[in-house]
Amino acid sequence: MATGRRLRILNIVDDVTRERLRAVLDTLILGKRVVRELGDLIAERDAPKMIVSDNGTELTSNAVLVWSGDAGVEWHYIAPGKPTQNGFVESFNSRMRDGLLKETLFLTVRQARTILARWVEDYNTERPHSSLGYATQPPLRPNSKSDGWV
Repeated sequence: MATGRRLRILNIVDDVTRERLRAVLDTLILGKRVVRELGDLIAERDAPKMIVSDNGTELTSNAVLVWSGDAGVEWHYIAPGKPTQNGFVESFNSRMRDGLLKETLFLTVRQARTILARWVEDYNTERPHSSLGYATQPPLRPNSKSDGWV
């Protein structure tokens, strides 16, 4: 931010459809917030079979561990220092850093959320993905259980 304050972004992406399901931006994101966002997302969509993530403190918290057990969602942590085990998300995060975060000076958290929401909408609806045959998204399968979120 222009003030020097750091922002954190929790990106939740469907590994199959490449759709960005959530982009949570705040100055601090704790495990309880992760659990709340995942619960809200599952209320809107079916639960995935598995969630893959790195080992960030907000993702290894007791709140997340308890939630994944209660929700019946398997959680897989990539090996520390092995970002290639979650290559699509690492590539996505790099694109977001280069195409949005390094190019934009945010004055407020509210402004940052607005700009991020526009970027996500563009990413989900306008940008073709080579893994999808250069379509923006694969055809939606109503009420189908996702293989996994990352």
